Amino acid sequence: MRGLTPRVRGLCHVAEKMSATPTRMTREDWQPLRDLGFGDQELLEVGHVVGIFNLLTRLADGFGLQVAPAIEEAARTRVPLRRPIS
Repeated sequence: MRGLTPRVRGLCHVAEKMSATPTRMTREDWQPLRDLGFGDQELLEVGHVVGIFNLLTRLADGFGLQVAPAIEEAARTRVPLRRPIS
């Protein structure tokens, strides 16, 4: 995680643990974010975003949804998708 800000690094650590081993989350896991100024409301929002993302990816995997080739290309090249002009 080189090059990440302390804020992003902290969010990544929480998201990784909450995704991989949610029953092992402790108060101490949230403390680095609190030390960065996150309050209860912000921590709740982080938890919601991580939880919803995990739910949606599991649903997509469970239904066998595939990523569109254009989206894979945008991710690989880092060139954003453009909406067609109508």
